[in-house]
This record gives sequence, structure tokens and C-alpha cells, in this order.
Amino acid sequence: MEIFLVRHGQTAGNLAGRYIGRTDEPLCEEGVAYARQTGVFPDIGCVYVSPMRRAGETAAILFPNARYIVCSDLREMDFGDFEGRSADEMADDSAYRTWVDGGCLDACPNGESAAEFSARICSAFDKIVQDAVSDGKNKECQKDGRLIIVAHGGTIMALMFKYARPLRNYFDWHVKNIQGWHSYLDENMWDKEPALTSYDKLEVLDL
Repeated sequence: MEIFLVRHGQTAGNLAGRYIGRTDEPLCEEGVAYARQTGVFPDIGCVYVSPMRRAGETAAILFPNARYIVCSDLREMDFGDFEGRSADEMADDSAYRTWVDGGCLDACPNGESAAEFSARICSAFDKIVQDAVSDGKNKECQKDGRLIIVAHGGTIMALMFKYARPLRNYFDWHVKNIQGWHSYLDENMWDKEPALTSYDKLEVLDL
């Protein structure tokens, strides 16, 4: 099965370099324009999407005729007290400096840790895969051999870090807005040895 993990378009927070997780921002004008320039894929029949507005708006532009299956646990990381602020704005924030010095692994104050976030994302993805390859209600989403997810930068990094082979560092999986990763999984081996293989970066979407 082919897997396409696509990051949403730009928001005002993205342009300002802010930590945007639980904040439900829409696409900004630049984000809408760039998404439309990227290309429209009218023949895609089914897309899994984060519940956040920026992901839904992106999916609607790129895949206008698709059925959208909203998966709540694909939402971006909750950055807690860091939410809506930029690194420059928090340069003198001791809690932020401690979090960064620890590799951004510990829980953000009043937010999620990297481990909590990853567990949520990977559990959601596993359910999507199981549903797509079974005879469940969303079987048609895999009928053309493609599984498409429109979500967030953190969501994509967490999935690729967990499942992609060969392994790479977490931040190596970062992609810009309206970019993503294309890979494959073996449906018969997923339960025993879940992995995403033969991956390539989608700097320009090509489905």
C-alpha cells in the first residue's frame, strides 16, 4: 500500500514562526494561494484528515471530491504554555530553555510530552491502517492502493520517526507546508513488523 503524509498549508502562526498546536487557526491568504498553486487532485476518493481547521481547509483545496474521514488523534502536539509564542519571544523563558535543552522531549508545561504525542499519533495511524486493510467501513479508502493523510508537521515527524526504515533522526523528517512523505507498507506484515519503506520526500505533491 502506498502512503502519502501531507502537511497542511501555511497559517499566520506558521509565517510568524510560532508554536501552533491546539490553536485552531485557518489557512492564511498565502497558505490558500500556495495550496491552490500546488495542484488539485480531483480523482482522489478518500482522505484521512486531522480535525484542525488548517488541515481540513488544505484537504478541501487539494482533494475537492474526496470523502474526508476526520481522525481526532491526528491533531498537532499540545505545546501548553508555549502555544502561540515564538522561540524569540521565549528566549528568556527558563521553562522554554529547559525544554529545548532537553531535546524538546519533556512535557511542555500544561501540554504534552514527545512520548505522549508520539503514542497518540502512532495509535491513530495503526487504527487507520487496520481499518483500511480490513473489510471495515472505510475499506474503499484503500481500493486504489493509496492511503492519504493530511495533518501536521509534528504528526508526520512522529510517524516517520516511529515507522520509517531505514531509521533517521526525528527532526530529519521535518517538511514545509504542503510537502510530505511518500512511502509504502506491507499489509501482510503490518501486525508483526510495522514499517514504512522506500520513502521519498514530496517537496512537490505528485499523487
